[in-house]
Amino acid sequence: MLNAFLFKYIDNSALVVFRIIFGLLVFLESVGSIFTGWITRTLVEPEFTFSFIGFEWLQPLPGNWMYVYYLVMGLLGLLIMVGYKYRMSMISFTLLWCGVYFMQKSSYNNHYYLLILLSAIMCTLPANRYASIDVKLNPSLKQLAMPSWCKWVFVLQLLILYTYAAIAKLYPDWLDLTLPTLLMEGKKNYPIIGAYLQHDFVPYLIAYGGILFDGLIIPLLLFKKTRKYAFFASIFFHLFNSIVFQVGVFPYLSLAFSLFFFEPEVVRRLFLKKKPAYTKAEIIVPHYKPILLAIGSVYFVVQVLLPIRHHFIQDDVLWTEEGHRMSWRMMLRSKSGMTSYRVIDKKTGETTAIHLSDYLTAKQTRLASSKPDAIWQFSQHLKEDFKAKGQDVSVFVDCKVSVNRKPYQTLINPAIDMGSVKWHWFKHNEWLLPSK
Repeated sequence: MLNAFLFKYIDNSALVVFRIIFGLLVFLESVGSIFTGWITRTLVEPEFTFSFIGFEWLQPLPGNWMYVYYLVMGLLGLLIMVGYKYRMSMISFTLLWCGVYFMQKSSYNNHYYLLILLSAIMCTLPANRYASIDVKLNPSLKQLAMPSWCKWVFVLQLLILYTYAAIAKLYPDWLDLTLPTLLMEGKKNYPIIGAYLQHDFVPYLIAYGGILFDGLIIPLLLFKKTRKYAFFASIFFHLFNSIVFQVGVFPYLSLAFSLFFFEPEVVRRLFLKKKPAYTKAEIIVPHYKPILLAIGSVYFVVQVLLPIRHHFIQDDVLWTEEGHRMSWRMMLRSKSGMTSYRVIDKKTGETTAIHLSDYLTAKQTRLASSKPDAIWQFSQHLKEDFKAKGQDVSVFVDCKVSVNRKPYQTLINPAIDMGSVKWHWFKHNEWLLPSK
């Protein structure tokens, strides 16, 4: 049964077309980051970069080299699209994208994390076995089919993503429309559509339409009778996200996943008219089956466990942010902070008030005013900065934060020297005060 499910060969048209779209989209994402100024604002201009904790050694390249870095990623995207040196191109892009992801979190986005996972998965797939330069150069690579697991790895990944995204929305500020209303208030100045987004119906559509879409879209796409309607719903959902929330190429990447739910005949008719049909339905169990099952099992166990880790950490994840990242908790809170830093020389007792604008960009200032991990990192940076000047200092933070426009509460214990405490990955950081 397991062999038939995972290793039965099926038409590979969906994977081939997905490779082409994937390559094109990562090219556009990479090059677009240059021309929109995203790289300049996020990686070139800041003097200090909020990398992921533990990746402080991973910093943006100096000068204008980050533009070259992204141009290389764009070129790799084109190579993936045309299927040239596919495995090398895919692995190289994955490593470079991981570098970008872990070197900064001022512009953190769940979709960036998704792209890491997809890229890693694509490294393992035979996506270049048709309609590729690799096949033209080496015709023996040509195949019309792939093992079934190449399809189901995408389906299971999407099922995990959407299920957790739906569950995360089942909390009071989402259900009573507090947050959806706040999200739309921030869009009122949009040309043409801004006024329409303020209609009373829109927060209901976002709140309950979002829960229904996330919770049902994968089962509805899998079921043939509802597939077409689910696909049209996907088009509306993802285009709405693209226009209103402006999340780059990722809504279009999400639409591309639909390829794995439609019959191969449909995909061939639309995109690969000259490709012969595969009809053999062979079951070929590879010699590396135990390794594949072991790696796949570990991967998906991690994917299932990561989004629930916050339940084992004290206090509300909306408040502490502990366990927030890599958990498919997308657009779930509006957070603002009023934060001040002061350093005290341990030898002289002299106090220095820190002006955040001397160290951080406006976007980084918002991060260092409300996100506990960023507050901790900036405190460590201040301690090191003063140490370089010959001073041993303590760093104290007065931080008040509002979640979803609720009254401000103190987030950081103001009596704790934030320059001397450690960051705990898997348990609650005691210098975070509880929400009320």
